[in-house]
Amino acid sequence: MRWLIACERSGLIRSALRKRGHEAYSCDLEPADDHGEHLQGDALSFLGLGWDGLIAHPPCTRLCNSGVRWLAERNLWADMREAALFFRALLDADIPSICIENPIPHRYALEVIGRKYDQIIQPWQFGHGETKATCLWLKNLDFLKPTEIVSAREHRIWRMGPSPERSRLRSLTYQGIADAMANQWG
Repeated sequence: MRWLIACERSGLIRSALRKRGHEAYSCDLEPADDHGEHLQGDALSFLGLGWDGLIAHPPCTRLCNSGVRWLAERNLWADMREAALFFRALLDADIPSICIENPIPHRYALEVIGRKYDQIIQPWQFGHGETKATCLWLKNLDFLKPTEIVSAREHRIWRMGPSPERSRLRSLTYQGIADAMANQWG
């Protein structure tokens, strides 16, 4: 299968799919963190290249419940709408199989996106001891099945302090989740 992993610069999901024999490319506005197969630019410009599957991680800063306070305080409603429209364009792409991943969305963002998520997963279901509720919007893909339940859990992501790398570190996909996507969907 040919996979596009949109808004991914880490290459974790791309590499997991390639290890299973798939043709997979990450894409992001930023260069890749590794030297793998990466398309740099706007994800929307790559959607029409004949992909069989899309896994996308649109920026969540203006979409998720955790940032809702800033919408009113800083009058960022237009930013939220623009982010939700980008999310919706990925979800509506003419690609047979799609997974869009994001935190629990703000209700107004959800109105623009057009439908609720299909599944919520946690890193502790895939071999990692952290909690981080992650919603999946799915098209022609089965729910991800947990691979390794971890009983000791911590809120490491939620407690992460300010730093220049905080946003990138908070958005990284856990290797156990990347492997589950590759093994179960690939």
